This record gives sequence, structure tokens and C-alpha cells, in this order.
Amino acid sequence: MSQLHAIVDSIRHELELKEQLRDETLRRARQLTRYCAHAIRAIHRGEWPEAEQLLEEARAAAADMTGEIADHPDLYYAGYTQDALKELSEAHLTYALITNREVPTPQTLGVQAAPYLNGLAEAMGELRRYVLDRLRHDDVATGERLLDIMDEVYTLLITMDFSEAITGGLRRSTDAVRAVLERTRGDLTTAVRQEEMKAALREFSTRSGLGAPPTLADNFSETREPETL
Repeated sequence: MSQLHAIVDSIRHELELKEQLRDETLRRARQLTRYCAHAIRAIHRGEWPEAEQLLEEARAAAADMTGEIADHPDLYYAGYTQDALKELSEAHLTYALITNREVPTPQTLGVQAAPYLNGLAEAMGELRRYVLDRLRHDDVATGERLLDIMDEVYTLLITMDFSEAITGGLRRSTDAVRAVLERTRGDLTTAVRQEEMKAALREFSTRSGLGAPPTLADNFSETREPETL
């Protein structure tokens, strides 16, 4: 029995260390997720230096986190760890695709295939958000470029026909990309048609000598006298 007590004491000590490491990994995963969220916010605001700094800090945080649990696959492949690495991939891919820069590889980011691909899928939602913002500023060209990227990414993702256990639920993420892609295509098509209509009206007004056509804002800016009975 003395030997059994020694074995159990050794196991207890091992589990205490594992629990401490798990708690630390959870803290690091939350910190990494915050870096990524703030980086994406900076991207949408066009604050490029801040976004780049936050992405660099996120990579460093991810390297620290994965380095500590390299010998503990149960912690490395835990949901909270993989989710944080997915956020890392999403933030870096969003930045690269929006700024038209070289796309980072999984090896560059230090992530496995599943979080990388799911991060790529979720980045399409951020591209849609960016496209809609650019359309509000009449930047159709950027919208068309990003829509082409979204279309190509979806085409690539549907080729990943592997078990959900291996891809981390990629099929569900790919279905979400398809929905995002079609909505964005519809929004961009509407914007293009509106631009064509405005161009046609300008041309007609110029040829007919009527001047520039009134805008919606001009219509609402007119004040009308109250009608009398």
C-alpha cells in the first residue's frame, strides 16, 4: 500500500501542474483573442500601423501559448486553444486580403490546418463587412476585388471534403461562406446598377442641358410652405 500511496501522490502532483498549465493557457487564449479582435477593428478603421502592431503582438502571444503546451496535446487541441488560433488566422488573413498583401501560411502563423482553414472561412465575413463600408463611399472597385477573392476562397474551401473531426467543423463554416458570398454579390450588383443609372442620368442631363440631376439629399433639403385651407 505504501507503493500505491507514492504512485497516487505522484499523479496528484502531475495533475496539479497540468491544471496550472491549463489555467495559464486559458488566460493566454483570451489575451490572444483580444489582440485579434482589436486588430480587426483597427483594420476596418483603416488604422494600419496599429493593426500591424496588434497582429505582431498576437503572433507573439500565440507562440508563447503553444510553446508552453507543445508537450501536452490534450491542451493544445482543446477547444479554447484551437479557437484562439483560429482567431489568429482570421485576423492575419483579413489584413492580408484587404490590403492585397502576401497571404501568410499556416507555418508562418504557427497553426495547424483546421484552425487556419476555419479562420480563412470566418475572414470572409470581415471582407463582406469591409465591402459594405467601401460601397457606402462609392468604392465599387474595391468591392469587386474583394468579391472575387471571396468567390475564389469559397471554391477552394468546398474542395476540402474531409471528416469534420479532422477539419474542425469546416463544412459548416464553408456553408456560412456561401451565404455571405451570395449576399455580398447581391449588394455589389445593386451598387453597380445604381452607379450605371447615375452615370446615365448625368449623361442625359448634360446632353439635354438640364444640369446635374438632383440628389436624394437635395430633395429633402427643400423646405415647403404649409398649405392653407
